[in-house]
Amino acid sequence: MSHKKDASGLRNSVDSGDSKHVQTKIMSDIMRDDVETIKDPVNGYTNSQEFRGSITLFDAIPHQDSLDKLCAAKAIETDGRNVRLDLGKCIMCGRCQQAAPDIFLIGSIFETPVKVRQDLIRLSGKLDSQGQKPYEQMGKELKEKTSKILRRSLAIREVDAGSCNGCEVEITALNNAIYDIERFGVHFVASPRHADVLLVTGPASRNMEIALRRTFEAMPDPRIVVAVGACACSGGIFGDTYATTGGIDKVLPVDIYVPGCPPTPQAILYGLLLAVDRIEASKING
Repeated sequence: MSHKKDASGLRNSVDSGDSKHVQTKIMSDIMRDDVETIKDPVNGYTNSQEFRGSITLFDAIPHQDSLDKLCAAKAIETDGRNVRLDLGKCIMCGRCQQAAPDIFLIGSIFETPVKVRQDLIRLSGKLDSQGQKPYEQMGKELKEKTSKILRRSLAIREVDAGSCNGCEVEITALNNAIYDIERFGVHFVASPRHADVLLVTGPASRNMEIALRRTFEAMPDPRIVVAVGACACSGGIFGDTYATTGGIDKVLPVDIYVPGCPPTPQAILYGLLLAVDRIEASKING
């Protein structure tokens, strides 16, 4: 009865000439969601304690020679004394830390994208210091470099080459009201002929191999390829099977590797910074 009464009251107010006031009230209630573009999502927001974004390796213990059997993605190799971790394969499942917390420490910051695949390999006992730049700072640097090198905005063509859509969710977040990547002069395009960067997710399934090559060939020079996520970097949890190629670099020349499962929007933005550096280097080298 209360619902009908409210509906009747609303109808009467509209009929009595208050329709403009009612519509304004409704729109105000809808739009009052307190969502706005924040200046620095990295420092303004903290990741959940459950978020797994990075792994630190400490000195290995001799009896932990069976750790490689725990890793579903086959990212861990051991010889009884040392541990070798491939961040390009790691899906951040956390099983390694549960089995050997004195060797593995999982953190909530993102792993830094790299230009060389080998740089994603970590060895126990060799700690890597990583300074995480604020999102806003990375965005300003990207905008400045893009204006200087391209004299226009950075155009990205994104291709899903068989992913689980986890990376797509993070890429989509770059365009939402929180991260708003277009304010830094970056936008996604529908045609590879308009693109500076090819952003690829997934392990490159056999069915997507031809489409991926054709997309790359349609791009104007310099053609920069960014592999986003563990699957794109190495095949990830899908591995190298009859249905997949085992990573984007088995199909195309990859310039930037962005590890993570999935990588955060901050990590993807960092990868785009490196991509612009690649564009600058290719222009200088002719």
